[in-house]
Amino acid sequence: MRLFSWNVNGLRSVARKGFLDWLDRSAPDVLCLQETRVLPAQLDDALLSAHGYHVVWHAAQKPGYSGVATFSRRPPDAVGAGMGVEAFDREGRVVVTHHGDVTLVNAYFPNGQRDCSRVPFKGEFYRTMLTFLERLRSEGRQVVVCGDFNTAHRAIDLKNWRSNQKTTGFLPEERALFDEYVAAGWVDAFRAMHPDVPDRYTWWSNRPGVRERNIGWRIDYHLVAPELWPRVRAARIHDDVRGSDHCPIELELEAP
Repeated sequence: MRLFSWNVNGLRSVARKGFLDWLDRSAPDVLCLQETRVLPAQLDDALLSAHGYHVVWHAAQKPGYSGVATFSRRPPDAVGAGMGVEAFDREGRVVVTHHGDVTLVNAYFPNGQRDCSRVPFKGEFYRTMLTFLERLRSEGRQVVVCGDFNTAHRAIDLKNWRSNQKTTGFLPEERALFDEYVAAGWVDAFRAMHPDVPDRYTWWSNRPGVRERNIGWRIDYHLVAPELWPRVRAARIHDDVRGSDHCPIELELEAP
């Protein structure tokens, strides 16, 4: 079971840059998209269903903002949108899909904003999400949460960590929120499988030359519940894929 996640920074934008060709070549079993920035009614058939995937959408109320979608080869056994908190759910940040014994949570965590004004909101989302995930675990589900977490957890996860310690995405309080997931047993799949590999990032600024020089941040993750971790076979970053300021990431699970 190959699970991909990608912040596309606008689904219609990435579609003009070869998204459907990439989808056909990569053939994920499940693909979680973040920052779709679109309503399904605004899409043509090529993006709605002609690709052959079943899609679950959760769009933001604000036009052109946020939004997540989960594509799957087979229709999920059950689906859900949001966490039941209006402040978060109106921004279209969460889709939950059940695939056999695996529950996949597709999440777009808030950005703290350049002036750090949304760091408290981001913190509330992190804590609400952790409670939500732990409830799923308590129900006996095998859970993966993936998406754009908007936080680089450790110094190895961004190029210029020394100069970014007062920048949202690497603030001590944001990294501490990530620590709470680790303390609860959640496993950062890529880092667990590649503990000392540097210079592997998932987001780059659009400033000229930044991506070419690989001045990036690793802020997109698959976090795996400890009960499911023994079935993880690979965690990959596809940083050769263009079309967005993020790149896709992949988690490979063994069948039960």
